[in-house]
Amino acid sequence: MVEQVRSYLEQHQDRFVKELTEFLKIPSVSADSTLNSETRRGAEFVLKQLEDAGIESQIIETAGHPIVYGAWKKAEGKPTVLVYGHYDVQPPDPLDQWITPPFEPDIRDGHIYARGATDDKGQMYTHIKSVEAWMKTHGELPVNVIFVIEGEEEVGSDNLDRFLEENKDLVASDIAVISDTSQYAPGIPAITYGLRGILACEVIVQGPSQDLHSGVFGGAVMNPGNGLAKMIAALHDDEGRVRIPGFYDGVIELQPEERAQFAALPFDEAKFMSDLGVNAVSGEADFSTLERRWARPTCDVNGMISGYTGEGPKTIVPAESRVKISCRLVPGQDPVALTKALEQYLRAQLPTGLTMEFVDFHGCNALVFDFNSPYMSAAKTAIEQSFGAAPVMIREGGSIPVVETFQTVVGVETLLLGWGQNTDNLHSPNERFALEAFRQGTLASALLWHELAGVTV
Repeated sequence: MVEQVRSYLEQHQDRFVKELTEFLKIPSVSADSTLNSETRRGAEFVLKQLEDAGIESQIIETAGHPIVYGAWKKAEGKPTVLVYGHYDVQPPDPLDQWITPPFEPDIRDGHIYARGATDDKGQMYTHIKSVEAWMKTHGELPVNVIFVIEGEEEVGSDNLDRFLEENKDLVASDIAVISDTSQYAPGIPAITYGLRGILACEVIVQGPSQDLHSGVFGGAVMNPGNGLAKMIAALHDDEGRVRIPGFYDGVIELQPEERAQFAALPFDEAKFMSDLGVNAVSGEADFSTLERRWARPTCDVNGMISGYTGEGPKTIVPAESRVKISCRLVPGQDPVALTKALEQYLRAQLPTGLTMEFVDFHGCNALVFDFNSPYMSAAKTAIEQSFGAAPVMIREGGSIPVVETFQTVVGVETLLLGWGQNTDNLHSPNERFALEAFRQGTLASALLWHELAGVTV
């Protein structure tokens, strides 16, 4: 059975690349309302591809961009897999830094370059093509498959959450699959079994009612810029630990097995620093760089504005200063409670003479999945057979809120199977996806359906 699928994928790989090229030409930038018609065209492209693959599908309207839903549920007694992806993409700016235009896909050096190539059109498309291979060669799938492909991932997925809450019967499943992460490195495929959570906020510190002459008033009133700098400096101690009261309460520490796995991964710290243009690593003491990136909580300033920032001097005491802060969280931390704790701590640091406004943006919990589950085992086998190497088990320092939604609303864990690389310029100019990874990912997806069919439900 599997050999027929393999043969089909090999025979049609060139067509798949041509279809992906057409998909990538669609400027489905969900954040840009002037491109709403193009974003819808992205949804219609996905719909047609699912229908052509033999999956009964429909476009479901939302208050924003539509969701494409498709399902094939004729594998009695077999697991049901929920495949998630998104057809919307990030804005392509800055345009002058693209070697070729972002919506004119270009193939060079074994990669296809375009906005959305790896995030997430190319990766998501592998699953549609793998299903097509099974349906065209056997007329059926080894497992039941549900597709939920949204158009608002890059702008918050608010309507997806509402859809999932209101349509639990349509998305009822045993396991979810998302390919929106990365391999560990070239030649080293990976399964991501953990994600950090997040909280994000903005703090606005206000002083005088208007900017003041620093010669006339400086030293007589509290400067919001000075005050905010003091508050920010109070967030960490000299060992890199976050000083927010209760910040580490409940943190689930890394198990010795996990620390050993991380330590065994090939990681060149000197190259890591060189690639990032820094001359040292930093962070919480007594943890490795990979542990800090994947499995330790953080508190970071994301942006600061204070006073005059134009060319040349302007000697003022600014009326206000602003800072955007995010904390990456690990299992055992509560984003709601810690957002309140952060606000209270910053208010306690607020110098006399200033007032403070706190804006809570969003948050989600961290997640860690059992990397020895039968679903994980099936994914490991499929990936090893396709990529020719056993996948390493890694965590990811970022957050994918929909994974938490799947767990809390749908009641399923997620297989995070990334085919791309961290160096594929996600959200940046010259985004790309290796054609070999596209081929291997499509095959791994096809083999995954076969392996998951052996899991008892």
